[in-house]
Amino acid sequence: MNIGFDAKRIFHNTTGLGNYGRDLIRILNTSFPKNTFFLYNPKPRKVDRFQLTDQTIEVQPKGFFWKKFSSIWRQGPMVKQLLEHNIVLYHGLSGEIPKGLKKANIKSVVTIHDLIFIRYPELYSFFDRKIHFKKFQFAASNSDKIIAISEQTKKDIVEFLKVDPTKIEVIYQGCNNAFKKQYPQKETEQTRIKFNLPNDYILNVGTVEKRKNLLNLVKAIENSNTTLVVVGNHKSTYAEETKAYIRSKGMKDRVLFLKNVSTEELALIYQMATIFVYPSIFEGFGIPIIEALYSCTPVITSKESCFSEAGGPDSIYIHPEDYKSIETAIQTVLENIELQEKMKTKGYNYVQKFNDDVIAKHVFDTYKSLVS
Repeated sequence: MNIGFDAKRIFHNTTGLGNYGRDLIRILNTSFPKNTFFLYNPKPRKVDRFQLTDQTIEVQPKGFFWKKFSSIWRQGPMVKQLLEHNIVLYHGLSGEIPKGLKKANIKSVVTIHDLIFIRYPELYSFFDRKIHFKKFQFAASNSDKIIAISEQTKKDIVEFLKVDPTKIEVIYQGCNNAFKKQYPQKETEQTRIKFNLPNDYILNVGTVEKRKNLLNLVKAIENSNTTLVVVGNHKSTYAEETKAYIRSKGMKDRVLFLKNVSTEELALIYQMATIFVYPSIFEGFGIPIIEALYSCTPVITSKESCFSEAGGPDSIYIHPEDYKSIETAIQTVLENIELQEKMKTKGYNYVQKFNDDVIAKHVFDTYKSLVS
């Protein structure tokens, strides 16, 4: 079976949506190697994190015109190339599908990660909200199946896009195999030295933006001797506000912002951390939580939203808007070694439900339900 994918994020995004696409293609290729996966990429790649195989074929626009106007190509004209490649099913990996699939008799699946732009409109510009809504509504209405990455996202799709819930499959995300490995002590120490990491630290991973709520985490460690390590893009107005607060409180030596971290280095940083704290206000799922659990690192994250789906019953849940709640949870875990060990063991056992084979089977069964 020839299956097409929207691969823009796979080749151009280093974070969430890119990771989702790369990981999904990897596990499908491993579990179902008799199929061919065509990755439709509008422009020459900017991110070199995906290794093509004989079964994974990158496709770019044909001709000078569509290469120049590749954003328009993604919206519909690319279907001509899908037909040339005998694509029987197309999977939009980030809330979009091109026009013309039904006319071309190509079945379609779309993954919707979240509808944060509807829940928190103040975080987006007026025009971005309008564009996102139009694209997501079209994809939800015209696809044959929708994959939601959490029960929370499914509820939002039903509520905000008015979709029949029977059309939606909840299929969780996994994570890169790098987070499931054990590394030699030599590599661990090399990473510790490279990034000047202390023996004990709290870890936070993710883009530094208002929704991720890093400032409240900084406030939560203000009255302790704990070091906080932050991995993620920190070029934003919110990041500058957070750094200004850190400077004003004399905490610069206790909050470390890391950059240029490879996937393997990040896995080691997770494994060395004492606690992973993720006080985000809202997510579609929360892949960093899964990465931490695979790394046998205790997790503290937010109540509500999808976080308990990712974190399981043995993570600790806090009120993200209340930094005192975060502070109390951190101190509770730091002061109780027995609790840490329990959270590591129980969390690792829970996260096995996100293993590659489970996810690959669920996704491929969804494909097969549409293509006989």
